[in-house]
Amino acid sequence: MQKTPGITGNFDQLHFAGHESEAVLLGLFQVSVLHNIVHLLFGAAGIALAKTATGARSFLLYGGIIYLVLFVYGLVIPQDSVGNFVPLNGFDNVLNLLLGVGMVALALILTKGHKARA
Repeated sequence: MQKTPGITGNFDQLHFAGHESEAVLLGLFQVSVLHNIVHLLFGAAGIALAKTATGARSFLLYGGIIYLVLFVYGLVIPQDSVGNFVPLNGFDNVLNLLLGVGMVALALILTKGHKARA
């Protein structure tokens, strides 16, 4: 078993997609190539949208909603089913809930009282 200390365990078990991937990030989060690509695209969207206040708010709001949807999806789909193609585990579910609530809250709190400019 090949390991990168502190970062990823079972790297040699990394699959493109699906719950069969046994690679883990920080010993907690099950990952796959597809999972990593999704996070890279999400980060690129965040950087691109951070150029304006409206874009940043949109990223926080809609990104938070996406994370909340992923949280519900992770609760509904059994971890060992083909529907768990990203893959998600219990730690991912908790992280998705915290990120979703935090991002939506930031979108609402940081723009409270600010009117959109035309």
